[in-house]
Amino acid sequence: MSLPHAILTALLEKPSSGLELTRRFDKSIGYFWSATHQQIYRELAKLEAEGSIRTLPAEQPARGQKKSYEVLPAGRAELARWTAASQDPKPQRDILLLRLRAAAVVGTAGLEADLRRHLELHQRQLAEYEEIEQRDFPPDRDAPQDRLRHLVLRAGIDLETFWTQWLTHALKEFAELPDEARKPVPDPANGTSA
Repeated sequence: MSLPHAILTALLEKPSSGLELTRRFDKSIGYFWSATHQQIYRELAKLEAEGSIRTLPAEQPARGQKKSYEVLPAGRAELARWTAASQDPKPQRDILLLRLRAAAVVGTAGLEADLRRHLELHQRQLAEYEEIEQRDFPPDRDAPQDRLRHLVLRAGIDLETFWTQWLTHALKEFAELPDEARKPVPDPANGTSA
């Protein structure tokens, strides 16, 4: 149920067309909430049908002109209600962690290379977040809205820092594993390797 709220937030920040929203989701919003352009356009139609947003009147009517949207009072009220509502954290679901657990049973073949790839991806993302922080949040930029946006970015920086540190530790553990841990583990049911 969060995509409509992400769209309402983006439109309150700046009235936009569907294409502009898609570009914003590909950039800043997409770092913490991703959506395809089809999902965005579908949601825009729903939000407009329920009276949360409206199409801005075009300056000059033209065929094929992109529509821009703005949030109506009902949409602002819904976003305020949702923001204030209590939500529990979602349970952790990470396929890499599940694969590590499975490796304890079937062997680690191929997993170390993927851990290295994940480390590189997280290092790149961390560098990008840190670049955004330096560019967009200088020390003198401390308006309440900026501080809250910076807090979201800090969450990304802290998460990427966690993953780079954890993956570095995991790769160190892999380096210390005995060779037999890297081989497929025999399946006791039929005497073959799993």
